Amino acid sequence: MILTRRAAVRWAPVAAAACLSFAALGADRPINAAPYVPSPQSVVADMLKLADVKPNDFVIDLGSGDGRIVLTAAKVFGARGFGVEIKDELVKQSNATAAAQGLAGRVRFMKADLFTIDISQATVLTLYLLPKTVNLLREKLLAELKPGTRVISHDYPLDGWDHIAMKHLDLADKIQISGVTTTLIYLYLVPANVAGRWRATVPATIDANAIELDLRQAYTRVSGDAQVKGVRTPIVDGRVRGKTLSFAFTTGGRVHAFEGTLHDGAVTGVVVFSGRRAAWRASQLKKGR
Repeated sequence: MILTRRAAVRWAPVAAAACLSFAALGADRPINAAPYVPSPQSVVADMLKLADVKPNDFVIDLGSGDGRIVLTAAKVFGARGFGVEIKDELVKQSNATAAAQGLAGRVRFMKADLFTIDISQATVLTLYLLPKTVNLLREKLLAELKPGTRVISHDYPLDGWDHIAMKHLDLADKIQISGVTTTLIYLYLVPANVAGRWRATVPATIDANAIELDLRQAYTRVSGDAQVKGVRTPIVDGRVRGKTLSFAFTTGGRVHAFEGTLHDGAVTGVVVFSGRRAAWRASQLKKGR
């Protein structure tokens, strides 16, 4: 579910990276949420490196300030993209800088509401927001971004999402921003929706050629159970990283660890049990939430 403007007002979130765009209830235009505070340029470079930005990437920065993240992504890494910012003068400054650097054909900056702006084009999305704002955006990220999209958050994590990488830095210039030198950069992959019922075809040595899976999902974490020959067993260590699904369960006194890649309503991959490896495949019977 995409966050509503009413929810944004109720929580009254404050942006740390820039004056971010929030729509007041009943208002016709975004309102100013906080003073502009830029990410140190060294952090910008580390954020884009951790995301492994390439020339074919489209980078979107929510709360773009003076545009430094998107501009660096274009100038140094060859990417394209846009930034969303609330202050008119910063939007004008960012677009002017893009034009001066010969990047206007590849990047742009706009004044818009970060809760309603279409972000579906992103292959990389960057955030430098306070915790409430970051977590208010979780459902929007799931609803609009494709599975596997890289999300980089500066300093504050996405609750309930397992990061695939984290970088810790101590920077003297962060003192002016947060009062401490500690800098954290989190990298996430937007998870595919795997919730629902699945039928898995597995090697006969697992005691059954077909296993029913009932999967429940909370962001990147997966739980549920597997039914093997009419006997249900709980699923443990379930995770979704982009389009990669992994989980385990015990049957016949042996732990079976599954990993597979999702594509068009099916999963194919490898199961490991008793030191052996075998191929497996699953088809989705019914989607869940």
